[in-house]
Amino acid sequence: MKTLDQYALNDLKLVYLALHAQLPGNPMLMDSDLLQDLQTHLQAQAKAAGVDVSHHAQWATWLNNGVVLKSV
Repeated sequence: MKTLDQYALNDLKLVYLALHAQLPGNPMLMDSDLLQDLQTHLQAQAKAAGVDVSHHAQWATWLNNGVVLKSV
């Protein structure tokens, strides 16, 4: 079994975004150890890339590979 750091970063981002999108319909995911571990891992990667993960727009842009999300 691989550890998180052995997976492609873009794959991890995609899985995180898919899980995160399911939170409204599946609130129990919020307590998932896997989701927490994945978020912690991705935030460490983002910080290493110079992203301020406490700034939601920077974090979201990094997760979406540079695509700036616009609110509707």
